[in-house]
Amino acid sequence: MRSPLTPNRRTSPCCFSSRYKGNKGASHWLMRLQRRSLYLHPTAFQKKKKKRYVESVVICIAFKRMQSLQICTICPARLKMGCRRTDCLAKPLSGLFEKLGSLVGSCPFYFFVIPVLLSAALSGGFIFLKDREDNDLEQQFTPTKGPSKATRAFIRENFPYNDSMFSGDRLYDKGNFASLIAVSTDNSNVLANPAFEDIIRLNNKILNITVDDGRLGFNELCAKANGECVSNVILEIVGANEANQTSINYPVSTFRSSSVCMGSVLGGVITDASDSVISARAVKLFYYLENQGSASEASKSWLRGFKALLSDETDSKHTDVSYYTSKSKQEEIDSHTTDGFPLFLITYASAITFSVISCLRLDNVRNKVWVAVFGVFSSGLAVLSSFGLLLYIGVPFVITVANSPFLILGIGLNNMFIMVSDWQHTNVEDPVPKRMAHTYKEAIMSITITAVTDVLKFSIGVKSDFPSVQSFCLYTSASIMFCYVYTITFFGAFLALNGRREASNRHWLTCVKIPSDNPDDCSEMYNICCVGGDYDKNTGAEKKQPASNFFKDYYGPFLIKPWVKAAVIFLYLVYLTISIYGCFHVQQGIELNDLAADKSHVTIFNKKDRQHFSDYGPSVMVIVSEEFPYWDETKRFQLHGCIEDFTRLHFVDKDVYTSWLDSYLSYGQERYLNLDDKDEFLKNLFHFFDLYPFLKQDVNLTGDAIFASRFFIQTVDITNASMEMEMLHVLRTTASRCRAASLSVYNQKFIFMDQYDVVVSSTIKNVGVITAVMLVVSLLLIPNPICSLWVTCSIGSVTAGVTGFMVLWDVSLDSISMIIFTVCIGFTVDFSAHISYAFVSSNKQSPDDKAVDALSNLGYPILQGALSTILGVSVLATSKFHTFRTFFKLFFLVMLIGMVHGLVFIPIFLTSISCCSDKDESEDKKLKISKL
Repeated sequence: MRSPLTPNRRTSPCCFSSRYKGNKGASHWLMRLQRRSLYLHPTAFQKKKKKRYVESVVICIAFKRMQSLQICTICPARLKMGCRRTDCLAKPLSGLFEKLGSLVGSCPFYFFVIPVLLSAALSGGFIFLKDREDNDLEQQFTPTKGPSKATRAFIRENFPYNDSMFSGDRLYDKGNFASLIAVSTDNSNVLANPAFEDIIRLNNKILNITVDDGRLGFNELCAKANGECVSNVILEIVGANEANQTSINYPVSTFRSSSVCMGSVLGGVITDASDSVISARAVKLFYYLENQGSASEASKSWLRGFKALLSDETDSKHTDVSYYTSKSKQEEIDSHTTDGFPLFLITYASAITFSVISCLRLDNVRNKVWVAVFGVFSSGLAVLSSFGLLLYIGVPFVITVANSPFLILGIGLNNMFIMVSDWQHTNVEDPVPKRMAHTYKEAIMSITITAVTDVLKFSIGVKSDFPSVQSFCLYTSASIMFCYVYTITFFGAFLALNGRREASNRHWLTCVKIPSDNPDDCSEMYNICCVGGDYDKNTGAEKKQPASNFFKDYYGPFLIKPWVKAAVIFLYLVYLTISIYGCFHVQQGIELNDLAADKSHVTIFNKKDRQHFSDYGPSVMVIVSEEFPYWDETKRFQLHGCIEDFTRLHFVDKDVYTSWLDSYLSYGQERYLNLDDKDEFLKNLFHFFDLYPFLKQDVNLTGDAIFASRFFIQTVDITNASMEMEMLHVLRTTASRCRAASLSVYNQKFIFMDQYDVVVSSTIKNVGVITAVMLVVSLLLIPNPICSLWVTCSIGSVTAGVTGFMVLWDVSLDSISMIIFTVCIGFTVDFSAHISYAFVSSNKQSPDDKAVDALSNLGYPILQGALSTILGVSVLATSKFHTFRTFFKLFFLVMLIGMVHGLVFIPIFLTSISCCSDKDESEDKKLKISKL
């Protein structure tokens, strides 16, 4: 029996706000115990050298009595340093999970069958998959409230299409069109024969495409201007040039008394001193179709015929032809929405293989092969149930959602390895319900921390500016919830069933009872294949695997050496420096062809377009979006100054400029009109538009007021998405500086470029939300506020690392990588949270021992989870889709950097700065010695 004065390891002074509710408080107990000590040791109290001994006895007895009264306690070091426990939910939840584990261990059959039946019922939602697919590029991959959408609505209202006066520059949406790029195969002049003959022959074939049983051809479906089809003027100019030996000027040429911009139709141009074309490497042709009324469906049929013709074209011997239609990109994405599922099946098989190998045991009873298989199967059921449920409800299925199963597989594997690890620490001689209770009490709390933070994070992501992100977050949130529920029900039930098999000492494959000791009269092969059930007789638990012993006996003790700690901290500072440097060099922007397959006709066309036609970018509308007195010379001069600010930009060609106002002023000057007078200005404007009907589309004249007008500038040298982002930013900044009138800029491509302003802010906001949520949840569930803070800080550290190292792997920050980036950063919480929770839950005394104990228990499961996930997603590196390859790159970086944080950096930081410092620990040891 323990003496009243024997020190108790679990006794420590602390908060007196306890369950003791009597009239006599803690101070009363201290007074009584002090008097008791005086009676027991009167001489000791009188002697100065015994003073510390008496104080120790008083404190020891007081704390012993407080413990008997179930008074809450905290260690003196924590009281001294002002640390307070914040995990008000941890204890009740642990008790709840303990009871749940016992229940699952007692009735595993129900917890196993019900999830299977539920998954079978919900999987029926996949019959609606085709109906729920929604990969509209503009709707899903552009900001819902992007400024360009508001500008387009203004243009649509003030400058409606004139079907009889088609103009490609004046389109505010993409319309219906087909395009081809012909590049000379031998670096010769594409405008000379025989290359040009191939182009003419191909053009004639295209013009002869018919639909609706041959009744409708291009001439019936084409977009018209002045009653004629909008043709490819470059073909007429080259033909006329050969006949009349006239020169073709670049970038603006004159044809039939009209100026024609050649920058968008000729690529790889070489000119002489007078800007006459000597040769060109590529030609781009456009075929615009009607997009209104009944002609719309026939136009779509004609585009399909165009695609079929060009995909089978083999007659162009001297030119390399690539093609594109306004529906190509959408059709390409729609046809590949579910291409991620075969990759998931391969990933699934790889994960099962790795999990089985890592869970193999030489013991025929303790073997965890089937546990690994059903652990992976649990993740599959979670994906099946969550996707099926949301498809039933009608949530859109976007191509980005195809990345979610890989994430859920990683989470499920991590949960499985942690539960198996805690199961192996239980006493094998205890009944299964008791072992399950212990497993749930220790493991599920750690799993709950990550599940709660992930669900909260993705739930907040539902309010994203990108609909594709909203769909992804909905599917992923539901999958994480199902994964969590199935882990504690389906997988837990199978773990209990497997525990019953182990308790009966049955073979892992045949389920036949086998001896636990090697029979003397049997062969060595029999002993290897038909004997099992051994365990550690000292601890009563299963024998630890060599990898676990490695973390306990070698890695952990090595890591806590002072010089190793110093080296790790130095390496961390180097890592942080490189990461922060890389953060300032990450490229932004998305190439829309990245949503298509690598070798699709969409990708090939866009690459050639960038290669040969980047000298001249999109034509940009500069819109005066308010009523303006154009007849006022002073105001007009101020407006003209604002327009000149655009033409002086380095990416704008000042010589290619369309202005109805400048043309009208020249018209008035030739006719000696007083255009400074309002009445004369408005009266003569109608005569001017009769002569130049195209310019009439640029003015919203209602009554005696001009409510809106537009001008056109030509951009140049826009070679990549980053330059597009810079162009859009500078154009909007220039427009905002104009004081004469309210200006805005627009091109149909700006709808997709709007994401540039949102991606960075959204990424920062998402990481901030993840950090805040993680801090709150960890404070509630991790029994140490400083450890909770370290878990939260690890998110920022991993975020900086992944962002910085993205540069090395040529990954740009765009709407796609933003989704994946946010997902992966949230996933890295698992490593830090698991190791931190194991650290503060350890019964060891010193921080170094706690770190070794945490690594011994969770080092191998974390390594298993990280490696299995990396192996599983490695198959995505071979995908033909940029989206999946980007997912692999970012996921690999996050898993690798997160694993290093969990196994190297976080343990060092926890031992270096924790609530119980080394000084306080030494004082505790002195106190215990004095008690003895």
